[in-house]
Amino acid sequence: MLLATAGIVPLLVYGVVSIYSLRQGTTQSVVTGNVNVAKRAAEQIQLYIDTNIKILQALAGDLENTNLESWQQERILRNYLLEFPEFSEITLFDATGAPVASSRVGRPQLRAEQVGDPVRENVTLSPIAVDDDLLPTGVIGIRLSHLNEATGWLQAQLRLEEMWRMVDRIRVGEHGFALIVAKEGQLIAHGDPNQKPRVARGDNLQDHPLVQRLQQNPKADSDSEEFTPAETGDDMLAAGAPIRSLGWTVIVEQPASEAYAVADQLVRQLLFFIGLALLATVLVGYWWGRQFIRPIFALMRGTQAVAEGRLDERVNIKTEDEFQQLGDAFNGMADKLVELQEDVKRKERQAIFGRIAVGLVHDLSHPIQNIGNSCRLLMKVWDDLEYRDTFKRTVEREFATVKRVLEDLRHLARPLPLERFPIDVNRSVLDVVESMRSQADTSGLTLYSKTTTEKLFMEGDLFALGRVYRNLITNAIQATSPGGVVTVTTARVDDLAQITVSDTGCGIAADRLAAIFDDFVTTKRRGLGLGLAISKKIVEQLGGTIAVASELNKGTTFTMKFPTVEPQAEGRDIDDQMPAATHAA
Repeated sequence: MLLATAGIVPLLVYGVVSIYSLRQGTTQSVVTGNVNVAKRAAEQIQLYIDTNIKILQALAGDLENTNLESWQQERILRNYLLEFPEFSEITLFDATGAPVASSRVGRPQLRAEQVGDPVRENVTLSPIAVDDDLLPTGVIGIRLSHLNEATGWLQAQLRLEEMWRMVDRIRVGEHGFALIVAKEGQLIAHGDPNQKPRVARGDNLQDHPLVQRLQQNPKADSDSEEFTPAETGDDMLAAGAPIRSLGWTVIVEQPASEAYAVADQLVRQLLFFIGLALLATVLVGYWWGRQFIRPIFALMRGTQAVAEGRLDERVNIKTEDEFQQLGDAFNGMADKLVELQEDVKRKERQAIFGRIAVGLVHDLSHPIQNIGNSCRLLMKVWDDLEYRDTFKRTVEREFATVKRVLEDLRHLARPLPLERFPIDVNRSVLDVVESMRSQADTSGLTLYSKTTTEKLFMEGDLFALGRVYRNLITNAIQATSPGGVVTVTTARVDDLAQITVSDTGCGIAADRLAAIFDDFVTTKRRGLGLGLAISKKIVEQLGGTIAVASELNKGTTFTMKFPTVEPQAEGRDIDDQMPAATHAA
């Protein structure tokens, strides 16, 4: 992924920048082109109006201060009308507004009051209207300063049909047209044949965004805007240019989809090639990356196998590079680990066997020696009946010790089979304490029992549980100096039966507490260190827990907790379980 990212990210950045730059550049180019078209159209229309104004100004010069008769003036007007067909009527008015001469035969249709807004000095232009032929027309007025010693007006009705033809010839793309908006917002020309009825209706475009901005900013010579007209609902790109002297606005509108068609096509092509390049980069990067990291995966699998203990796992890397060297080093390490594991197992077996042997020698030598001494003494006083009883007790006691050591070794490998019955916890503790009180007295200790007053039952094996009690009490007696106290208590804690064995002995060092339940671990000078390990296994088999707390020179406390149960039947007690328990033992 890192390698692919390193190759893809620059390409993506390049693609995004390229697409953005292409879009911006193409948009700017299209907008600039349409703005130039609008500006050129505005210049042509301005030139068209200016040319007709100059014609009238030349006519006014011919009529001004010439003292011609009316019939002479009418002839001049008619000659101009024949020479310049853009004018449909030219009429001369005196200062009172009365017609003096007209190119029209009969009563002139122009009126003196038709003087429009000034477009330059002594020149006016009336609002554009539609004549009977549905063509746009306007009235140009030229003020005469001296005419028969009085001022007057020369007015001409100008046909704007040629302006319509100019607008019709302006095309941008397939569906881009030009339109002209008068000062008051009136639509006076439109290049789209489907939109010409709007001219006849006199639609007002005062709310067009370009018309508003260009009229509000007298210094702007052009502007552009993207908008969505309500009539069509399609996005349009509009460019406009003002005709300041007339107050008109020339707008060129083109569908945005057509205006940006080239840009969109280039973007699509660029996206296609970028996508193709990305795909090729990903595929090549994936293939090469897999080739690159396959040795790493092999090493990971080998390392995981070794961590799980499968030391026979090996890696096969043939890349002729550092990875192969690393794989060979890993295989060598695995071989060395196998050798070390075998050596550790061998030494561990030797250590365990040595500890067992030492423990057996230590634990069995004393009872065997006692039996041997008793046998030799019996040979001398075999006829002493009192000594025979002593000999019998000694042999039975020492053989019980030997049997216990052998049972510890046997139960270490195979847990005791347990039978589960409801057990009266208080009574089970009292029976064991009572049986071991003589051992405590012999050691010069005091063995107390403190049981709860409420009925406390658990499900378990009486013999196995008694074995745990005896192990803990025996350890407490052995760890306590004469004059000390060993206390066994029972209590109910929530829904658990709690049995505590505490002493006032020497205690256990904190660094050894965590390991006292392990096999062959002991804090005493004699013994195999199996008693607590077997006790923990029995407690856990019964669904309980055992914990220890100790402080040097102050004593040790073992706490066992078992789930409580209700007795199965009234009157059934521990005595009912003895045969089964003895059989289980």
